[in-house]
Amino acid sequence: MANILGQLSGGPLDGQIVPLDAETLETVDDELVLQWEQGQLIYRKAGAAVNTGENDGPTTVPYRFDTAV
Repeated sequence: MANILGQLSGGPLDGQIVPLDAETLETVDDELVLQWEQGQLIYRKAGAAVNTGENDGPTTVPYRFDTAV
């Protein structure tokens, strides 16, 4: 499986889609720490992946904003 994406909701990056550094769903992180202009943003996995079939587009994992540090 290639092209696993994270769909961000809430916080400053609401609606953004980011590529994940994972080759399979089993290696997808439960937490994303992203650099932001004033520090870091933390997003946590918030549900099951969608588009996991062979011909339905890139697999997308939902993440919800948790905090900024």
